[in-house]
Amino acid sequence: MNYIISASTDVGNIKNTNQDSFNAKLISTKQGKMVFAVLCDGMGGLSKGEVASAAVVKAFGKWAETRLPELSENEITDSDIRNDWVQIVTDFNEKIKSYGKKSGISLGTTVTAILITNRRYYIINVGDTRAYQITDSVQVLTKDQTVVAREVELGNITEEEAKTDPRRSVLLQCIGASDVVYPDMFFGDTAQNAVYMLCSDGFRHEISEQEIYQYLQPDVMLDSDGMKFNMDKLIKINKQRQERDNITVLSIRTF
Repeated sequence: MNYIISASTDVGNIKNTNQDSFNAKLISTKQGKMVFAVLCDGMGGLSKGEVASAAVVKAFGKWAETRLPELSENEITDSDIRNDWVQIVTDFNEKIKSYGKKSGISLGTTVTAILITNRRYYIINVGDTRAYQITDSVQVLTKDQTVVAREVELGNITEEEAKTDPRRSVLLQCIGASDVVYPDMFFGDTAQNAVYMLCSDGFRHEISEQEIYQYLQPDVMLDSDGMKFNMDKLIKINKQRQERDNITVLSIRTF
């Protein structure tokens, strides 16, 4: 399996600071080439959200540089990834809470991280950043940890109502602002000739699934520059439609 990686971010129409942080890297291991990517959205209404998001991205990046090569000496298991990643989230929930308490500020962050190997993908998610798989259709691989997602699941509101619900960005939990964090984990078989996409919620509120497919489906994501061009087009559309949040998108093309 081979990979192309591209990413784009924008502070958006309203905010002075971009509180989104991300990292992506291609890693050569004894198990073959792998891609690790992580995206964090620092809490919009909270001060110093960019500090929280950058700290978690750095921690996951360090894991990819130091721990992943160790794991790759043998076949990687779901439980290997789950144990390591849940520990990072748990540790940084406490570290960020402690930092905030000492500094007299509130801060927190979401996280979505993905490891893609020749055989399998592994995803951790806290909050409402998302991971998608785009082949001949668009599939959301994560589950939003938001009030409106819970209300939809309970049958109290419809998917259409959720799109305009004023609570759509209210999180059930985040790293650094929750007593205990319960991450979701997702695993699956890696698809060839696919696009795996991570995004902050600012990227997806104002555009449709059809537009995501139009600009990010594998047939039009053939090289890094072209991928960035297409992602930038969607960011521009978001801003034209008056998206107020920071906007970040990261794509990995498998072939």
